[in-house]
Amino acid sequence: MSAQFFETAPGPDDLAEPIVHTSYGDVRGMRQGSVLVWRSIPYAAAPTGTARFAPPQPPPSWAGVRDCTAFGQIAPQTMGNMVPVDSQLKMGEDCLWLNVWSPQHDSGAPGGGAETGESRPVMVWLHGGAYCLGTAAQDIYDGRKLAATGDVVVVGVNYRLGALGFLDLSSLGDDFVPNLGLHDQIAALEWVRDNIAAFGGDPGNVTLFGESSGAGCVTALLTSPRATGLFHKAIAQSPPATTVFGQERAATVARRFLELMELPASRAKELLECPLDRIVAAAGVLLDEIPLKEPGRLAAAPVVDGDLLSTYPIDRFQHGRSHRVPLIIGTNKDEASLFRVFRSPIMPVTPDAVNAMLRDVAANHPEMSPERIAEITSAYPDLTKTRGAMAMSTDAAFRMPAHWVADAHAQHSPTWMYRFDYATPMLRAARVGAGHATELPYVFGNFGTFNHDPTFWLGGRKVAMEVSGRMMRRWLAFAAHSVPAALDGSKHWPPYRLAARTTLVIDTADRVVDDPDRELHSAWGEQAVGFS
Repeated sequence: MSAQFFETAPGPDDLAEPIVHTSYGDVRGMRQGSVLVWRSIPYAAAPTGTARFAPPQPPPSWAGVRDCTAFGQIAPQTMGNMVPVDSQLKMGEDCLWLNVWSPQHDSGAPGGGAETGESRPVMVWLHGGAYCLGTAAQDIYDGRKLAATGDVVVVGVNYRLGALGFLDLSSLGDDFVPNLGLHDQIAALEWVRDNIAAFGGDPGNVTLFGESSGAGCVTALLTSPRATGLFHKAIAQSPPATTVFGQERAATVARRFLELMELPASRAKELLECPLDRIVAAAGVLLDEIPLKEPGRLAAAPVVDGDLLSTYPIDRFQHGRSHRVPLIIGTNKDEASLFRVFRSPIMPVTPDAVNAMLRDVAANHPEMSPERIAEITSAYPDLTKTRGAMAMSTDAAFRMPAHWVADAHAQHSPTWMYRFDYATPMLRAARVGAGHATELPYVFGNFGTFNHDPTFWLGGRKVAMEVSGRMMRRWLAFAAHSVPAALDGSKHWPPYRLAARTTLVIDTADRVVDDPDRELHSAWGEQAVGFS
């Protein structure tokens, strides 16, 4: 059944509601300026009951027109101040949906579609949140400005998180499948392949992009055979690319989760029927407990399952087994600062925590000799101070994993590396700088109002808008033409090559620097170190 666009009639274009026919039924969206918007279109059935820990299944078809103008349920999670989520949003297991933003053609149709024979590039977003927080319904991920600025179709994917999405319970029995969040994302990409043409998008030109754990999913899917052909370009913003568990590690976490649920292993199947709030509460304890006890580790993460991930993604990158697609990858200058401000245990930011992390890495990696640990720490002369600890944490979790991926991927596919250095006067004064996730409003063009956005309490909006404009144009050009050229006279961004490691430093004025992290490469070496 092919998907197609039509509108309600009669009525002028500025009042008519856009309706699209998808594989499962008709969906009604709404107009927001020059962009047509659909919210919470189901790409899979609600994973409830016996399907709670199973891969996603197609949604049931529906008769009539389904209203897709409001957000549906968001993935169950323990709310915290690290990820701002509208308190009016409701949690629930019917959370496998996606949003679509499509530029409106003069005729009123989305994009070009059948009206013009044209189709738009598609950008599919995977939100971050340490694999346990967040939703595609967050205001920061509204794709309207990106769609309108670049004449692209933007898709935001909601997927399972935490205990229901990235806690591997397969060691407890056949009712449990690992990497459910990744399974969900693949199902969403398959929905895009089969349906996005009706929204004006080109299913043959899909860019998968994400930030933090969303970027970790991007790097994982770049090595998963199941994702072959589902996207044609990728952007990974601050990916924790080496934070992937082995099955032994996953089984240890699963046993601890059962203890928190007060269930013996023989009764693990009761998790299929447990009240959702009980699972969320136990997961919340686990998600805080593990990084406190084992700095540098997360409780929930992708796992080597022999199916979606046959081995560690970083190993597949370094053996030349990643998908042959163009890639933009990079990090923010001060990744760890935000975790210090929010006192989040997710990243170690004190000297004691970082030293504990190093001991753990050495204990779990036989190749990490005391000499190599000493060589790495030599790059951080102020490691006994908070500043040095945060630098080490940034590099271990984000900077070096991104470089290891880029070094390997650039051997066979066009690759571009960036470092986001820009910070407003307020963020500099607050000692946040270019902290983790601070690039997000620049990519989406979604800044708050002056009174409600503390980012600009000390000014800097004009410069920030200029930085955002360049960044959006580069990301959009990459989605359209596979080359991140700003097309406005901005600094040329050369591809990344192992010999030079050319990097675009994004700041008040962009600049191109060869190997800005040369000392780190010398200290850490080429052999990836992960938190497996």
